[in-house]
Amino acid sequence: MSTLKIAIQKSGRLNEDSIQILKDCGISINNGNDQLKATASNFPLEVLYLRNSDIPQYLIDGVVDVAIVGDNLLVEKGKNIEVAEKLGFSKCKVSVAVPKNFQYNSVKDLDGLRIATSYPNTVLDFFNSKNVNVDLHQISGSVEIAPNIGLADAIVDIVSSGSTLFKNNLKEVEVIFKSEAVLAVSPKMTPENKAILDKLQFRIQSVLRARKSKYILMNVPNDKIQLISSILPVLKSPTVMPLAQEGWSSVHTVIEEDRFWEVIDELKSAGAEGILVCPIEKMVL
Repeated sequence: MSTLKIAIQKSGRLNEDSIQILKDCGISINNGNDQLKATASNFPLEVLYLRNSDIPQYLIDGVVDVAIVGDNLLVEKGKNIEVAEKLGFSKCKVSVAVPKNFQYNSVKDLDGLRIATSYPNTVLDFFNSKNVNVDLHQISGSVEIAPNIGLADAIVDIVSSGSTLFKNNLKEVEVIFKSEAVLAVSPKMTPENKAILDKLQFRIQSVLRARKSKYILMNVPNDKIQLISSILPVLKSPTVMPLAQEGWSSVHTVIEEDRFWEVIDELKSAGAEGILVCPIEKMVL
């Protein structure tokens, strides 16, 4: 039987989130400390723990079938690699940052200056698109210290919370693009492994839907059910069950988390009481 090979980052936050989504998909992975390869016990999947920067080339060469990587890495090293699914975690920005005392008005202010980065292709594409010439300094790791030690006038790096920039007396002035973890696919995948990927992707989509949704239950006067139902953003229609107390029913439905508090306020105003909120583990459509 074919086995789908998936690459994930061997350490760091992306590693933890990648393992978690596979576990949430019901896939058991027997991986020990410092293990570079592990096989799932209940799904035809083999996990390879690789250095993040190497993953795009492994996909291009067909050494692995799929990978969970940051979209920013594909922009830098694998623009032609297909993205099967955006995963919604490890969100960040690839941004231009300058010292706090730099008088910045536009990207033209960086013309002719030194830019330190670990993403040379991304930087050149961005500044070329703006008709700005920069002196590129490619370094690995600790990019944010480059201006402080006189190596560069500005940097391009990943920004999450912005705390690292703040600690190094830098400020974000341009966002080149926003990134998140994605499920990337090798162009050399076989039809047999594509069938396995389809099953994996179905599970991932069910998990992602559940993460974005909440299951709610509420008590509603019967004469308010139609009004309450018109407020609810449901999959089809809410579930309505009579309560022991005459004239009242229990209404069950699913709400997207992004709209949760807005909808809850509307439901309370419309007469809903005793609203209970439950997490959803999986949501299969």
